[in-house]
Amino acid sequence: MRVIVVGCGRVGSALAAQLAGEDHDVRIIDRNPKTRRLLPADFSGQVLHGNGFSRTLLESAGIELADAFVAVTSGDNTNIVSARTAKETYRVPIVLARIYDPRRADIYRGLGIPTITSVRWTVHQLHQLLLHRHLTPELDFGNGETLLLRSRLPAYLTGRHLGELEVDGEIRIVEVTRGGRSFLPTHHTPAEVDDLVTFAVAADALGRLRGFLDKELGT
Repeated sequence: MRVIVVGCGRVGSALAAQLAGEDHDVRIIDRNPKTRRLLPADFSGQVLHGNGFSRTLLESAGIELADAFVAVTSGDNTNIVSARTAKETYRVPIVLARIYDPRRADIYRGLGIPTITSVRWTVHQLHQLLLHRHLTPELDFGNGETLLLRSRLPAYLTGRHLGELEVDGEIRIVEVTRGGRSFLPTHHTPAEVDDLVTFAVAADALGRLRGFLDKELGT
């Protein structure tokens, strides 16, 4: 996966180093060349210097072929401008933005850009969201240990009991929207085509939920 990270501070450098260590193709951008020292000496990714919303620089970083884009600079405005550029101009599939003012979160979500508040989220949660690209949180609770997210069920789950998607202490179904109407399902409610399901899920269980949604249960 090719990931562009804008911002080489503590969060950006740690995330870039972790992804590069997993053999992802990482390109990190920061205005200050001195932030390079936050990366490990053996960092295998590409480091570029300049504004993260510069189209020339973004294209030099290979944004046109990027799978994900993460904006984690120290400025909300820089993060949202660069994130919108990645999403709207270059159609990057996964775009995440860090914010310091949580009051702006709803505005950014309205633009289709999930936001991460600097105090309540960690590199671990960013990493999980990048790997589980189809599971975008609507809300987070506590320090990000529990997430609320929605996903449209794949067709191969039609007819299966929704309770089969629940795991004690990890995954719970909160509601189902079917045909434009919302209801609370029982354990034995069968899934139907185009069901939109809201899950409460532990952050560490995102991989398990994705496994349920990516392949037929029991296979």
